[in-house]
Amino acid sequence: MSDDVLSENAASTGMCPDRLAQIPKYFEGYLERKKFPGLQLLLARKGKVVLRSCQGVKDWDTNDPIGQDTIYRIYSMSKPVTSVALMMLYERGLFRLEHEVSRYLPEFADMQVYKSGDVATMQTEPARSPMQIKHLLTHTSGLTYDFLQMHPVDRLYRKRGLEGLRMNTHTLAEFSQELGNMPLVFEPGSRWNYSFGTDICGRLVEVLSGQSLDAFFEEHIFRPLEMVDTAFLVPQDKASRFASCYDYYRPDLGVQKQDDPKDSTYITGRKLLSGGGGLVSTTDDYFRFCQMLINGGELDGQRLLSPTTVDYMTKNHLPENRTMAQMGDEMFSENNMSGSGFGLGFSMIIDEVEAMSPVSAKSYSWGGAASTYFWIDPAQDLIGILMTQVMPSDRFPIRPQFQQLAYASIVER
Repeated sequence: MSDDVLSENAASTGMCPDRLAQIPKYFEGYLERKKFPGLQLLLARKGKVVLRSCQGVKDWDTNDPIGQDTIYRIYSMSKPVTSVALMMLYERGLFRLEHEVSRYLPEFADMQVYKSGDVATMQTEPARSPMQIKHLLTHTSGLTYDFLQMHPVDRLYRKRGLEGLRMNTHTLAEFSQELGNMPLVFEPGSRWNYSFGTDICGRLVEVLSGQSLDAFFEEHIFRPLEMVDTAFLVPQDKASRFASCYDYYRPDLGVQKQDDPKDSTYITGRKLLSGGGGLVSTTDDYFRFCQMLINGGELDGQRLLSPTTVDYMTKNHLPENRTMAQMGDEMFSENNMSGSGFGLGFSMIIDEVEAMSPVSAKSYSWGGAASTYFWIDPAQDLIGILMTQVMPSDRFPIRPQFQQLAYASIVER
């Protein structure tokens, strides 16, 4: 898309072309300092793309440039897709949010809750209340993540080999069975904690639909929305478009290549279909998913959800309208926990001032471990998507910076 077309769209949607043009320039410093190999940005307002920027390279060794069709690991940006899939089955009347998870997945009956001790001395007690499906969707189930390293239960996960995307030994059904044998960090519904909950939502999709998660996604979401490059695997004929992933987990070593497309399991094969973090996608594909949501569940004549369901999903479902920070004890999150609640698959802004963000109240968003990010602002009819491949996601503040610059480009409400 040419700059002239972008400028025309910008002016017709109440955004300043000159200010939009400054956004890619702002991020050039990150690339020059070798903080990121490449960045891809997209902004759309009123259904029209007003900024599309491809900067840098897919891999520092090859220097192949980022392109519009570059494929990225979107990690936890898979969660909204899985949540939409589960809510499509909700619309068919196949479950209720207050149903016990064990009604469909017996391995989650008779759960134990952590009481005291470490891995070797851990004491547990029976859960006083059952885990419900709404708890999985809102990360209030009592499950956790192996990588958090904040609690004896996540140490137990690592000891038992429950390492999510690093696992290539379990099917989703087998993973669910193993997770059902683990104690919970807290009573279901009592706190917020980032977790494998959305992976279990993916297993529910399989049980309720009778399809594997990848087959359900393809038939009911990707094909209708024409998300042609979104999947759990990258086929060989698209491997050249797949970006390398880097990390800063060892600051003393600097940036290191974490996953090379030449031998990535995203190409060679992955046994676990992780609805919480296993998808790859492109900026254009994910834009179509976001546009469906901001349209109220429909895109180009293909309806996935009712507008009332989308509205319900993007309300704050945390008890007493609390924020993630108020319920989460500063646990890890892919978004600012202050001023943000959590719905059925997304975080959303409750208080813009507390969140220290110009994003409108009731905007919803989430990100992925390799610093990818999206947000949807219904009040401004605005969608923003950022794609890159650097872990961890909180290493640099590119997400709030992108939002800050995007809202500064709005000149007409």
